[in-house]
Amino acid sequence: MDMLGSGQITFKLINNISEKIGKNSNIIINGKNIFIYVNKKMLRDIISILINYNAIPITMVAYDKSFDLGKFQLYYIFFLNKEKYFIILIVEINYNDLKVSSVADLIKGFDWHEREIHDLMGIEFEGRVTPRLILPNEYPHGIYPLRKEFSENFKILLQKNIDNYKETGAEKIMIVPIGPYHPELLEPIRFELCLKNDVVVDVYHEGFMAHRGIEKISERLNYDKVSFLAERICGICGFCHSVCYCQAVEDACMIEVPERARFIRSILLEVERLESHFLWLADFFHLCGYDKGFLEIFKIREKIMILAELLSGSRKTYGLNLPGGVRKDLNPDKVKKFLEIINEVEEEYKKIIVESLARPEIDLLKGSGILPYSEANSYPVVGPVARASGINRDVRKDDPYAAYQNVSFKVPIYTEGDNMARMMVRIEEIYESINMLKYFLDNVPQGPIMAENWEWVPNKISIKRVEAPRGENVHFISTGITKLDRWKVRAPTYANIQALPVMLKGENIKNALLTIMSIDPCIACTERVTILNFTGNGFKVSTIPFDALTRRG
Repeated sequence: MDMLGSGQITFKLINNISEKIGKNSNIIINGKNIFIYVNKKMLRDIISILINYNAIPITMVAYDKSFDLGKFQLYYIFFLNKEKYFIILIVEINYNDLKVSSVADLIKGFDWHEREIHDLMGIEFEGRVTPRLILPNEYPHGIYPLRKEFSENFKILLQKNIDNYKETGAEKIMIVPIGPYHPELLEPIRFELCLKNDVVVDVYHEGFMAHRGIEKISERLNYDKVSFLAERICGICGFCHSVCYCQAVEDACMIEVPERARFIRSILLEVERLESHFLWLADFFHLCGYDKGFLEIFKIREKIMILAELLSGSRKTYGLNLPGGVRKDLNPDKVKKFLEIINEVEEEYKKIIVESLARPEIDLLKGSGILPYSEANSYPVVGPVARASGINRDVRKDDPYAAYQNVSFKVPIYTEGDNMARMMVRIEEIYESINMLKYFLDNVPQGPIMAENWEWVPNKISIKRVEAPRGENVHFISTGITKLDRWKVRAPTYANIQALPVMLKGENIKNALLTIMSIDPCIACTERVTILNFTGNGFKVSTIPFDALTRRG
């Protein structure tokens, strides 16, 4: 245990777990990753110990190792924020007994993970009902898209099946559907709000309607190509995903990224944060009924798009990252132009924000869509949603990557947990991003932008996080012989959207859409990994019964 150095809390935690597991405990320490093999009968006890030590639940990963080990592995990944250690519990499950205890009652945010793993890997979680989350009801049982045996060319014919859709059966309860297509929801997602006297008393969510198969596709691409695939996970924060993936490969393969490349990554990450926050802020002003603010913010955002083009050659989807560094250097003349524009942006932004915050339309956000600290911590939510509920967590500060250890910045924290607080966190983060960009551009060091002569290392596991505009992205990779053997992505909306029912229950219907949009939902990031090739004639495919969309008007 001496490898833990000064991590006294971590040392006590590992000793506690080791005593619980017994003499045959298998604990492997690799840098800042602590792998603990746990018998599935003791899983809940060990997770309870982690919760008592305030370990932060990050993600769950199911890994099909049936071809080489004859088993499946479940990874329960936690992070000790103070001492910067990942705690990875590994539970091995025999192929002929794919059952393990549910922990969703201990960690609310693991509810979706368990349902996803049940859908895509076929693992049963005892002690709970596991309704389908990812796959449509028409999808045949016994076929699991993320198992190694599943081929991308596997052909499945789905016949439309009208199931019994949810009905409350209660008098004086009105059901209001939002989505799957809505002018303010630019991607397909559906909510059903159960109302009593215009107050939300219950919420049903239905998502996962666009399955792109990104994680499965990665198994046949080389490591460089996956970085471009990662950037297409999200249309707004794709560079964050690309950085997160590259850092996971760099960690697994022990690649030393040049300092100049780390600065360039940080610059583009903050440009992307500005793009995202300005887009969200403009849309949020529009939803509040303040259209002047919407137009003014979009005018400023256009200058941010110009900044992105000056640095990368593209307004979006920059294509700069590869494991080991970046593909393109900064142009000194364009950097000078960049600094001129960012100063203009700052002045224009200050003016419109002062004006906007004095508007009565904005003031109405106070007290709506409240997510208390206890619930925010229980799921746990991430990013601006967490910080608006009093959780002081930002990966850039807590576990610095790229060049963030070189810059000083404030992490805005509010305790109200309402729609106003979530807006104010983003408003203040924009100021911080502008200041960081100035610092990075003034202090970027000289030198190479790409590591040379590194080698792919097989059979390595790595977990990396990047603070995207909506919260932390988490990328888990396991390296194969020449390609990835497993890649799991957990985007921030996957964590945040599960807490929406808490924000919506007890809320007036007039604030419902504002509350949904306050988490800045990104559905593309959240969608999972099903690959289906549909063939045949005269069949219909559906994930939502058509009558469920039409009968309520």
